[in-house]
Amino acid sequence: MKALGIALLTLSALVDGVARADTATDFQALLDEHWEWQLAASPVRASMLGDRRYNREWADSSLDAIETRHRETREFLRRVYAIDRSTLPEPGQLNYELFRRQLQDDVDEHQFQGYLLPFSHQGGVQSLQNMTSQLRLTTVRDYEDWLARLAKIDLLIDQRIDLAEAGRKAGLTAPRVLMERIPPQIALQLVDNADESPFYGVFEKLPDTIAPEDQERLRTEAVETIENTVLPAYRKLDRYFTQKYLPACRESIGLSVLPNGSAWYEHRARSYTTTRMTPDDIHRLGLEEVKRIRGEMQAIIAEVEFDGSFEEFLAFLRSDPQFYYEDPEELLEAYRATSKRIDPELVKLFGVLPRMPYGVTPIPDSIAPHTTTAYYSRPAADGSRAGTYWVNLYKPEVRPKYEIEVLTVHEAMPGHHLQVALQQELGEVPMFRRFQGFTAFVEGWGLYSERLGYDLGLYKDAYSRFGQLTYDMWRAVRLVVDTGMHYKGWTRQQAIDFFKDNAAKTEHDIVNEIDRYIDWPGQALAYKVGQLKILTLRERAELELGDDFDIRAFHDELLGGGALPLDILERRMDAWLATYRDE
Repeated sequence: MKALGIALLTLSALVDGVARADTATDFQALLDEHWEWQLAASPVRASMLGDRRYNREWADSSLDAIETRHRETREFLRRVYAIDRSTLPEPGQLNYELFRRQLQDDVDEHQFQGYLLPFSHQGGVQSLQNMTSQLRLTTVRDYEDWLARLAKIDLLIDQRIDLAEAGRKAGLTAPRVLMERIPPQIALQLVDNADESPFYGVFEKLPDTIAPEDQERLRTEAVETIENTVLPAYRKLDRYFTQKYLPACRESIGLSVLPNGSAWYEHRARSYTTTRMTPDDIHRLGLEEVKRIRGEMQAIIAEVEFDGSFEEFLAFLRSDPQFYYEDPEELLEAYRATSKRIDPELVKLFGVLPRMPYGVTPIPDSIAPHTTTAYYSRPAADGSRAGTYWVNLYKPEVRPKYEIEVLTVHEAMPGHHLQVALQQELGEVPMFRRFQGFTAFVEGWGLYSERLGYDLGLYKDAYSRFGQLTYDMWRAVRLVVDTGMHYKGWTRQQAIDFFKDNAAKTEHDIVNEIDRYIDWPGQALAYKVGQLKILTLRERAELELGDDFDIRAFHDELLGGGALPLDILERRMDAWLATYRDE
């Protein structure tokens, strides 16, 4: 009987092992299916990742297609819940949790109908030519694909108009103060001749590897496509936008004034911070951080022996010519030189560095006046395009020299490029995790990286240190003004004034930043919340490990799982600390 019992236990273990293997296989198949579904549903994203299968398509943004994708997402979520998470191996359980959260967040967001607000002054359908900077255009087929996509731009614009019109009729419109920025952007498309169109630019100088006869044919087709499809589509957009949509836009700016707007903002706050913090919690945290950083700023003002008030010191920084370049090219060279100084120092802080390089490139002129100081775009998944640190050269007289170092460590190295490129190179995780971006982690890391500038030999003078504090203050101010405008009824001017009173950013930048927060509710909350969590984890590790603390090992572990929600990140780092306790 004893032998029979052992045999039965062995058989049960074998059956259980097979069942677990089958579950893991089924879950992986579900991940693969969803990834392929995402690429097909988002052709432009697929192209930017280097997948050329959908190069001739735009995403279907009709109301029917949006509802269909929502139903399909709910079905994916149902299939996830049907899987017994406990039967998956440990890495699979993490993949399960991250995948489930992603789907649940998408499903929850749909109820607020954000898709009925299809226009953004920060870019979009009015400036699609800027996409080409993130596409691979090297072969005849690449240009033919782009022309095929352009030949369908009229349908894309019609769908955007339909969404906006549905929103207008439902009383869901964008703030007028933002939408007033868009007509000049559309106007750039309203040229008389096809070869003056922004879309013709990529055909002016084609690669030498393309035969002359093919170059001539491509240019001829480009002129025909622009004349027959692109220009009429943008003229239609201009008529609709200026005559019908813009006059109907709302005077208010906050999300909470919209139907179910407060619940919408609460959802976005949770989603972007990956916490259960309420907007009120975040507002209080922002005020505390503003007070703390203000004290550090005052110490530097005393150090440089400035004879005047805090407000007068900020005015001095905004206006004194010594802090600004006059020539855009000088500003660009300063950004590039700073990047080159940083790169060799990174081995002091990281054991693992990404293989993919990055470049420093000016933001396109068509959007530079309306966008932020800088931003980053990820490399292509297939390695065909490096990462890009985009810098704003519009009005160099409002781009302070003392911000260059802190901005560069945030957007390039060791900030976004290092983290994003490393994540894409994590070959052992599913594809969705290689490109998943929990904003609190991604932007929290970028803001944390600004402090690493001290370890990299930056911020040598007091003004550069004040620049670092300005950027830290900038993110603290965000917590206050974002929640203020979208949850507490603040006006746009109140937000601008609070920003100006506490940070040395120039007024041009401040206005653009405030308008960005109005346009993108909740996103700005993630930076400071994520940074503070990472700093807490580092302090905990330093305290517990003492002399055994290795900053390179800490960073490698922190980044080694890719972007994670903050609660899961904390569990990961606690487990890493536990390995030291067990030694």
